[in-house]
Amino acid sequence: MLIEREPYSLTADEKQPLLLAELNQLTQHHQQHCAPYQQLIKAQWPDFVTAKQTTELPYLAVRLFKQFKLQSVPDDEVFKVLYSSGTTGTPSRIVLDSATAALQSKILVKIMQHWLGKARLPMLIIDHPGVIKDRSNFSARGAGIQGLSFMGRNHCYALNDDMSINVEALEQFCQQFGDGPVFVFGFTFMVWQFFIQQLKQQQKTISLPQAVLLHSGGWKKLQDQAVDNSTFKQQVLTQTGIRRVHNFYGMVEQVGAIFVECEQGHLHCPSYADVLVRKPGSWQTAALGEEGVLQLLSTLPRSYPGHSLLSEDRAVLLGEDNCPCGRPGKYFHILGRLPQAEARGCSDTFSPSAKSEAAL
Repeated sequence: MLIEREPYSLTADEKQPLLLAELNQLTQHHQQHCAPYQQLIKAQWPDFVTAKQTTELPYLAVRLFKQFKLQSVPDDEVFKVLYSSGTTGTPSRIVLDSATAALQSKILVKIMQHWLGKARLPMLIIDHPGVIKDRSNFSARGAGIQGLSFMGRNHCYALNDDMSINVEALEQFCQQFGDGPVFVFGFTFMVWQFFIQQLKQQQKTISLPQAVLLHSGGWKKLQDQAVDNSTFKQQVLTQTGIRRVHNFYGMVEQVGAIFVECEQGHLHCPSYADVLVRKPGSWQTAALGEEGVLQLLSTLPRSYPGHSLLSEDRAVLLGEDNCPCGRPGKYFHILGRLPQAEARGCSDTFSPSAKSEAAL
Protein backbone atom coordinates (compact mmCIF):
# COMPACT_ATOMS: atom_id res chain seq x y z
CA MET A 1 0.00 0.00 0.00
CA LEU A 2 1.11 3.56 -0.66
CA ILE A 3 0.79 4.55 3.01
CA GLU A 4 3.70 2.24 3.80
CA ARG A 5 6.05 4.06 1.38
CA GLU A 6 8.28 7.01 2.13
CA PRO A 7 6.80 10.41 1.16
CA TYR A 8 8.94 11.13 -1.92
CA SER A 9 10.21 7.71 -2.98
CA LEU A 10 8.19 6.75 -6.08
CA THR A 11 8.54 7.67 -9.73
CA ALA A 12 5.45 7.85 -11.94
CA ASP A 13 5.96 4.31 -13.25
CA GLU A 14 6.00 2.96 -9.70
CA LYS A 15 3.31 5.19 -8.21
CA GLN A 16 0.55 5.46 -10.79
CA PRO A 17 -0.58 1.77 -10.87
CA LEU A 18 -0.70 1.63 -7.06
CA LEU A 19 -2.50 4.98 -6.85
CA LEU A 20 -5.09 3.99 -9.45
CA ALA A 21 -5.85 0.69 -7.72
CA GLU A 22 -6.36 2.33 -4.33
CA LEU A 23 -8.50 5.18 -5.72
CA ASN A 24 -10.71 2.77 -7.67
CA GLN A 25 -11.18 0.79 -4.46
CA LEU A 26 -12.11 3.95 -2.54
CA THR A 27 -14.57 5.04 -5.25
CA GLN A 28 -16.32 1.68 -4.97
CA HIS A 29 -16.23 1.77 -1.16
CA HIS A 30 -17.81 5.21 -0.93
CA GLN A 31 -20.52 4.37 -3.48
CA GLN A 32 -21.48 1.42 -1.30
CA HIS A 33 -21.46 3.33 1.99
CA CYS A 34 -22.55 6.90 1.10
CA ALA A 35 -25.88 7.09 -0.73
CA PRO A 36 -25.63 10.81 -1.69
CA TYR A 37 -22.19 10.18 -3.19
CA GLN A 38 -23.52 7.23 -5.18
CA GLN A 39 -26.37 9.39 -6.53
CA LEU A 40 -24.01 12.21 -7.49
CA ILE A 41 -21.72 9.81 -9.34
CA LYS A 42 -24.63 8.14 -11.16
CA ALA A 43 -25.97 11.52 -12.25
CA GLN A 44 -22.66 12.85 -13.57
CA TRP A 45 -20.90 9.64 -14.66
CA PRO A 46 -23.79 7.25 -15.44
CA ASP A 47 -21.56 4.78 -17.30
CA PHE A 48 -18.73 4.73 -14.79
CA VAL A 49 -17.62 1.29 -13.60
CA THR A 50 -13.89 1.59 -12.99
CA ALA A 51 -11.13 3.97 -14.09
CA LYS A 52 -8.31 2.78 -16.36
CA GLN A 53 -6.26 5.87 -15.46
CA THR A 54 -6.57 8.53 -12.77
CA THR A 55 -7.91 11.11 -15.25
CA GLU A 56 -11.07 8.96 -15.58
CA LEU A 57 -11.90 8.95 -11.86
CA PRO A 58 -15.12 10.71 -10.85
CA TYR A 59 -14.58 13.82 -8.74
CA LEU A 60 -16.66 15.98 -6.44
CA ALA A 61 -16.54 19.76 -6.31
CA VAL A 62 -15.31 20.63 -2.82
CA ARG A 63 -18.24 22.96 -2.19
CA LEU A 64 -20.59 19.95 -2.22
CA PHE A 65 -19.33 19.27 1.31
CA LYS A 66 -21.07 22.52 2.26
CA GLN A 67 -24.37 21.34 0.77
CA PHE A 68 -24.61 17.64 1.59
CA LYS A 69 -23.95 15.28 4.45
CA LEU A 70 -21.24 13.17 2.82
CA GLN A 71 -20.03 10.42 5.13
CA SER A 72 -19.33 6.72 4.65
CA VAL A 73 -19.59 5.68 8.29
CA PRO A 74 -22.65 5.50 10.58
CA ASP A 75 -23.17 8.36 13.04
CA ASP A 76 -22.16 6.23 16.02
CA GLU A 77 -18.67 5.76 14.51
CA VAL A 78 -18.00 9.49 14.07
CA PHE A 79 -14.89 10.40 16.06
CA LYS A 80 -14.38 14.02 15.02
CA VAL A 81 -15.90 16.60 12.68
CA LEU A 82 -13.68 19.15 10.92
CA TYR A 83 -15.02 22.42 9.54
CA SER A 84 -13.50 24.55 6.81
CA SER A 85 -12.29 28.00 7.83
CA GLY A 86 -14.33 30.01 5.32
CA THR A 87 -15.50 33.27 6.85
CA THR A 88 -18.70 33.48 4.83
CA GLY A 89 -21.55 31.06 4.20
CA THR A 90 -21.80 27.45 5.29
CA PRO A 91 -18.53 25.71 6.16
CA SER A 92 -17.57 22.33 4.73
CA ARG A 93 -18.21 19.51 7.18
CA ILE A 94 -15.74 16.62 7.13
CA VAL A 95 -16.58 13.52 9.14
CA LEU A 96 -13.75 11.37 10.54
CA ASP A 97 -13.89 8.01 12.23
CA SER A 98 -11.02 7.07 14.53
CA ALA A 99 -9.24 4.96 11.88
CA THR A 100 -9.24 7.76 9.27
CA ALA A 101 -8.14 10.35 11.84
CA ALA A 102 -5.26 8.09 12.94
CA LEU A 103 -4.23 7.44 9.32
CA GLN A 104 -4.22 11.17 8.51
CA SER A 105 -2.08 11.89 11.57
CA LYS A 106 0.35 9.09 10.71
CA ILE A 107 0.85 10.32 7.14
CA LEU A 108 1.16 13.96 8.21
CA VAL A 109 3.94 12.94 10.59
CA LYS A 110 5.73 10.96 7.85
CA ILE A 111 5.66 13.93 5.48
CA MET A 112 6.74 16.40 8.15
CA GLN A 113 9.62 14.20 9.31
CA HIS A 114 11.03 14.42 5.80
CA TRP A 115 11.36 18.20 6.20
CA LEU A 116 12.00 18.50 9.94
CA GLY A 117 13.84 15.29 10.85
CA LYS A 118 12.57 12.65 13.25
CA ALA A 119 13.44 14.42 16.50
CA ARG A 120 10.61 16.47 18.03
CA LEU A 121 11.80 20.07 17.99
CA PRO A 122 10.85 22.97 20.26
CA MET A 123 7.81 24.50 18.53
CA LEU A 124 6.79 28.12 18.14
CA ILE A 125 3.16 28.47 17.02
CA ILE A 126 2.20 31.77 15.42
CA ASP A 127 -1.31 31.86 16.88
CA HIS A 128 -3.05 32.10 20.25
CA PRO A 129 -3.89 29.07 22.43
CA GLY A 130 -7.66 29.66 22.33
CA VAL A 131 -7.86 28.40 18.74
CA ILE A 132 -7.70 24.73 19.80
CA LYS A 133 -10.08 24.79 22.79
CA ASP A 134 -12.97 22.81 21.24
CA ARG A 135 -11.30 19.53 20.33
CA SER A 136 -14.38 17.79 18.92
CA ASN A 137 -15.38 20.49 16.43
CA PHE A 138 -12.23 21.96 14.92
CA SER A 139 -11.88 24.73 12.44
CA ALA A 140 -9.28 24.14 9.76
CA ARG A 141 -6.95 26.40 11.72
CA GLY A 142 -7.36 24.46 14.94
CA ALA A 143 -7.04 21.13 13.13
CA GLY A 144 -3.84 22.28 11.43
CA ILE A 145 -2.27 23.39 14.67
CA GLN A 146 -3.25 20.28 16.57
CA GLY A 147 -2.14 17.99 13.76
CA LEU A 148 1.30 19.57 13.53
CA SER A 149 1.78 20.03 17.28
CA PHE A 150 2.62 16.32 17.49
CA MET A 151 5.82 17.19 15.61
CA GLY A 152 6.98 19.58 18.32
CA ARG A 153 7.64 19.89 22.02
CA ASN A 154 7.81 22.79 24.50
CA HIS A 155 5.01 24.46 22.54
CA CYS A 156 4.95 28.23 22.70
CA TYR A 157 2.10 30.35 21.33
CA ALA A 158 3.56 33.61 20.01
CA LEU A 159 0.30 35.57 20.15
CA ASN A 160 -2.18 36.66 22.80
CA ASP A 161 -5.93 36.26 22.36
CA ASP A 162 -6.14 39.81 20.96
CA MET A 163 -3.55 38.84 18.28
CA SER A 164 -0.81 40.98 19.82
CA ILE A 165 2.62 39.39 20.26
CA ASN A 166 3.17 37.71 23.61
CA VAL A 167 6.55 39.36 24.03
CA GLU A 168 7.42 37.67 27.32
CA ALA A 169 6.66 34.16 26.03
CA LEU A 170 8.46 34.80 22.73
CA GLU A 171 11.60 36.15 24.38
CA GLN A 172 11.69 33.27 26.85
CA PHE A 173 11.33 30.73 24.01
CA CYS A 174 14.13 32.35 21.96
CA GLN A 175 16.40 32.57 24.99
CA GLN A 176 15.86 28.89 25.81
CA PHE A 177 15.90 27.36 22.31
CA GLY A 178 17.15 30.01 19.87
CA ASP A 179 20.61 28.51 19.42
CA GLY A 180 19.32 25.13 18.17
CA PRO A 181 16.86 23.65 15.66
CA VAL A 182 13.31 24.97 16.11
CA PHE A 183 10.01 24.25 14.35
CA VAL A 184 7.90 27.35 13.63
CA PHE A 185 4.37 26.99 12.27
CA GLY A 186 1.60 29.41 11.39
CA PHE A 187 -0.97 30.25 8.76
CA THR A 188 0.51 32.44 6.06
CA PHE A 189 -1.56 35.59 6.58
CA MET A 190 -1.23 35.41 10.36
CA VAL A 191 2.55 34.95 10.20
CA TRP A 192 2.78 38.04 8.00
CA GLN A 193 0.16 40.31 9.52
CA PHE A 194 0.32 39.55 13.23
CA PHE A 195 3.91 38.43 13.66
CA ILE A 196 6.34 39.71 11.02
CA GLN A 197 4.60 43.09 10.56
CA GLN A 198 4.18 43.60 14.31
CA LEU A 199 7.86 42.84 14.88
CA LYS A 200 8.75 45.32 12.15
CA GLN A 201 6.44 48.04 13.53
CA GLN A 202 7.86 47.55 17.02
CA GLN A 203 11.40 47.55 15.55
CA LYS A 204 12.04 44.17 17.14
CA THR A 205 14.02 41.28 15.74
CA ILE A 206 14.45 37.77 17.08
CA SER A 207 17.18 35.26 16.29
CA LEU A 208 16.19 31.73 15.25
CA PRO A 209 18.94 30.92 12.72
CA GLN A 210 18.41 27.13 12.78
CA ALA A 211 14.61 27.25 12.65
CA VAL A 212 12.36 25.84 9.96
CA LEU A 213 9.19 27.83 9.25
CA LEU A 214 6.28 25.92 7.72
CA HIS A 215 3.29 28.02 6.78
CA SER A 216 0.05 27.41 4.93
CA GLY A 217 -3.13 29.14 3.87
CA GLY A 218 -4.44 31.40 1.17
CA TRP A 219 -2.21 34.11 -0.26
CA LYS A 220 -5.11 36.28 -1.42
CA LYS A 221 -4.91 38.78 1.45
CA LEU A 222 -1.16 39.05 0.99
CA GLN A 223 -1.40 39.48 -2.77
CA ASP A 224 -3.85 42.31 -2.12
CA GLN A 225 -0.98 43.92 -0.20
CA ALA A 226 1.49 43.13 -3.03
CA VAL A 227 3.35 40.53 -0.95
CA ASP A 228 4.76 37.68 -3.02
CA ASN A 229 6.60 34.55 -1.89
CA SER A 230 10.10 36.03 -2.20
CA THR A 231 9.09 39.22 -0.33
CA PHE A 232 7.55 37.08 2.41
CA LYS A 233 10.72 35.01 2.80
CA GLN A 234 13.00 38.06 2.76
CA GLN A 235 11.01 39.84 5.48
CA VAL A 236 10.90 36.65 7.60
CA LEU A 237 14.71 36.45 7.32
CA THR A 238 15.13 40.12 8.27
CA GLN A 239 12.91 39.94 11.37
CA THR A 240 13.69 36.43 12.63
CA GLY A 241 16.87 35.12 10.99
CA ILE A 242 14.94 32.12 9.62
CA ARG A 243 16.32 30.99 6.24
CA ARG A 244 14.43 27.72 5.78
CA VAL A 245 10.86 28.68 4.90
CA HIS A 246 8.43 26.22 3.27
CA ASN A 247 4.89 26.98 2.23
CA PHE A 248 2.55 24.01 2.00
CA TYR A 249 -0.82 23.49 0.38
CA GLY A 250 -3.66 21.45 1.78
CA MET A 251 -7.34 21.62 2.59
CA VAL A 252 -9.59 20.45 5.40
CA GLU A 253 -11.37 18.16 2.92
CA GLN A 254 -8.13 16.17 2.51
CA VAL A 255 -6.24 16.45 5.78
CA GLY A 256 -2.94 14.58 6.10
CA ALA A 257 -1.50 14.27 2.60
CA ILE A 258 -0.21 17.82 2.23
CA PHE A 259 1.87 19.32 -0.60
CA VAL A 260 5.07 20.96 0.70
CA GLU A 261 7.14 23.54 -1.17
CA CYS A 262 10.70 22.40 -1.96
CA GLU A 263 13.86 24.51 -2.05
CA GLN A 264 13.06 25.41 -5.68
CA GLY A 265 9.70 26.92 -4.68
CA HIS A 266 7.63 24.05 -6.14
CA LEU A 267 4.78 22.24 -4.36
CA HIS A 268 5.35 18.48 -4.38
CA CYS A 269 2.94 15.54 -4.39
CA PRO A 270 3.75 12.94 -1.73
CA SER A 271 3.42 9.21 -2.41
CA TYR A 272 -0.11 9.14 -0.96
CA ALA A 273 -1.65 11.87 -3.10
CA ASP A 274 -1.60 13.33 -6.59
CA VAL A 275 -2.95 16.25 -8.60
CA LEU A 276 -4.51 16.86 -11.99
CA VAL A 277 -5.28 20.22 -13.60
CA ARG A 278 -8.55 20.61 -15.54
CA LYS A 279 -9.57 23.32 -17.99
CA PRO A 280 -12.70 25.21 -16.87
CA GLY A 281 -15.68 24.59 -19.14
CA SER A 282 -14.55 21.44 -20.92
CA TRP A 283 -13.04 20.01 -17.70
CA GLN A 284 -10.51 18.12 -19.82
CA THR A 285 -7.07 17.66 -18.28
CA ALA A 286 -4.63 20.47 -19.01
CA ALA A 287 -1.16 20.02 -20.47
CA LEU A 288 2.05 20.79 -18.56
CA GLY A 289 2.36 24.54 -18.13
CA GLU A 290 -1.34 25.13 -18.91
CA GLU A 291 -3.47 26.87 -16.29
CA GLY A 292 -6.63 25.28 -14.95
CA VAL A 293 -8.54 24.12 -11.89
CA LEU A 294 -6.72 21.86 -9.46
CA GLN A 295 -8.08 18.35 -8.84
CA LEU A 296 -6.74 16.60 -5.75
CA LEU A 297 -6.43 12.85 -5.32
CA SER A 298 -5.72 11.26 -1.93
CA THR A 299 -5.67 7.68 -0.69
CA LEU A 300 -6.44 8.71 2.91
CA PRO A 301 -10.17 9.61 3.10
CA ARG A 302 -11.94 6.42 4.23
CA SER A 303 -14.80 7.80 6.35
CA TYR A 304 -16.03 10.29 3.72
CA PRO A 305 -15.82 10.47 -0.11
CA GLY A 306 -12.98 13.01 -0.29
CA HIS A 307 -10.48 10.97 -2.29
CA SER A 308 -11.06 12.79 -5.61
CA LEU A 309 -11.97 16.47 -5.33
CA LEU A 310 -12.14 19.42 -7.70
CA SER A 311 -10.82 22.40 -5.75
CA GLU A 312 -11.62 26.08 -6.22
CA ASP A 313 -7.97 26.94 -6.84
CA ARG A 314 -6.21 27.75 -10.09
CA ALA A 315 -2.97 25.90 -10.66
CA VAL A 316 -0.38 24.89 -13.22
CA LEU A 317 1.37 21.52 -13.35
CA LEU A 318 5.10 22.11 -13.85
CA GLY A 319 6.44 18.59 -14.31
CA GLU A 320 6.85 15.08 -12.94
CA ASP A 321 9.95 13.24 -11.70
CA ASN A 322 12.29 16.02 -12.88
CA CYS A 323 12.27 18.79 -10.27
CA PRO A 324 15.79 20.19 -9.73
CA CYS A 325 15.38 19.46 -5.99
CA GLY A 326 15.68 15.75 -6.85
CA ARG A 327 12.39 14.55 -5.36
CA PRO A 328 10.31 12.35 -7.69
CA GLY A 329 6.60 12.93 -8.31
CA LYS A 330 4.50 15.73 -9.73
CA TYR A 331 5.21 19.34 -8.79
CA PHE A 332 3.05 22.42 -9.35
CA HIS A 333 2.20 26.03 -8.51
CA ILE A 334 -0.99 27.45 -7.06
CA LEU A 335 -2.04 30.59 -8.94
CA GLY A 336 -4.87 31.74 -6.66
CA ARG A 337 -8.57 31.24 -6.13
CA LEU A 338 -11.06 30.90 -8.95
CA PRO A 339 -13.40 33.83 -9.60
CA GLN A 340 -16.72 33.17 -7.87
CA ALA A 341 -18.53 32.53 -11.15
CA GLU A 342 -16.07 29.83 -12.14
CA ALA A 343 -16.09 28.38 -8.64
CA ARG A 344 -19.86 28.03 -8.81
CA GLY A 345 -19.41 26.47 -12.24
CA CYS A 346 -17.35 23.68 -10.69
CA SER A 347 -20.27 22.45 -8.63
CA ASP A 348 -22.77 23.26 -11.35
CA THR A 349 -21.30 20.39 -13.37
CA PHE A 350 -23.62 18.33 -11.19
CA SER A 351 -27.18 18.50 -12.45
CA PRO A 352 -29.95 20.01 -10.27
CA SER A 353 -31.78 16.68 -10.30
CA ALA A 354 -28.73 14.96 -8.82
CA LYS A 355 -28.54 17.61 -6.11
CA SER A 356 -32.20 17.23 -5.15
CA GLU A 357 -31.94 13.44 -5.11
CA ALA A 358 -28.76 13.53 -3.05
CA ALA A 359 -30.35 15.86 -0.54
CA LEU A 360 -33.04 13.29 0.24
